[in-house]
Amino acid sequence: MKLSQLKIDPEFQSKIPPLQFEEEQQLEQNIIAEGRLLNPIITWNGYILDGHTRYRILKKHGFIKFEVEEIQLANKYEALAWICKNQLGRRNLSPERKKFLLGKEYESTKLAVGAPLGSKHGIRKCGQNDHIFTESRTCQRIASEHGVGEKTVRRAEKYSQGIDAAEEAVPGAQEEILTGHIKATDEQIVALASIPKEERPAILEELKKKKSDRDDTVLERLKPNRPPPKPKPAPQKKKPTATENNTASQAEQPETSVQAPITESPPEEEIEPTSNAPPSFLQSIQGHKRHLSEEDKARLQASVDDRYQDKAAATGSIMLCELQGATEEFIFRWNVIFQEHPDVLTDKTCQKKLSELMRIPTLPV
Repeated sequence: MKLSQLKIDPEFQSKIPPLQFEEEQQLEQNIIAEGRLLNPIITWNGYILDGHTRYRILKKHGFIKFEVEEIQLANKYEALAWICKNQLGRRNLSPERKKFLLGKEYESTKLAVGAPLGSKHGIRKCGQNDHIFTESRTCQRIASEHGVGEKTVRRAEKYSQGIDAAEEAVPGAQEEILTGHIKATDEQIVALASIPKEERPAILEELKKKKSDRDDTVLERLKPNRPPPKPKPAPQKKKPTATENNTASQAEQPETSVQAPITESPPEEEIEPTSNAPPSFLQSIQGHKRHLSEEDKARLQASVDDRYQDKAAATGSIMLCELQGATEEFIFRWNVIFQEHPDVLTDKTCQKKLSELMRIPTLPV
């Protein structure tokens, strides 16, 4: 490929950290001394993905030999993701630039894979559930490749979107933030994405100043909107006891009035319960004492007396009642088994056993 066929995409170039002036001068001297490029220029569809500085040097010195390596990628977003991943793996970057490139790699990879239905950025359309699954899998892979957590990757994406918002409002703001000329917290950078474009220049201008000189009223917009604190519940007033009520009523009465005699409360075990219902399980294990009514006492006495009376002699009619009860229980259990286990009626082995059980022997005369 000829040098004139190489193309520059500003969006691609903006993801590559520029060299300092001294670094670029040193690189140019080394290339001239070698008379060739030691590393090829990487391109996609003719657009440079890696080698922008070397391309500028080649245009100045036409005698330098070079090679171009064209790589195959599906779309522009894959190309952006490739650039970010390549830069993260080969340079000593500042923490701000690492976050920016990590966030852009994640964002570009998601757009390359697909986007939710209706998105204007998506390349391949897919269902919402598929997109959520793909996005989660993409985040896991990128986090694993760079040795960070998934939350770090997601936060980096929001950080990079805040820098994009700053660059959109004030061209050049991206490099000022990534090089530390604009000092701001991650939360402030993220908040820029939600600020109207016309308000961002004033905020960025304040962030360029020293912290002591900044106008906090302008930067107030960057603070997260936290929900108001929940009101504390009013302290519940303790219900006064009977003794306290009596004392209070006595205090309210005039001194000349004749005080009524105070009736002492009965002992706790003699107080009638509000309900004569049987105690609950919790009441039983906690030693609840139920007050017995006269009717309860009579039933209890009759039950005790029955234990010491001679049992009635068994007769045919009494035993017939026992047989009838047993028969009803037998029929009930069979019905339950047939309903819950219908295979008993279809299995051949079970059918044979049922036939044996249902053979009723002739009663002796």
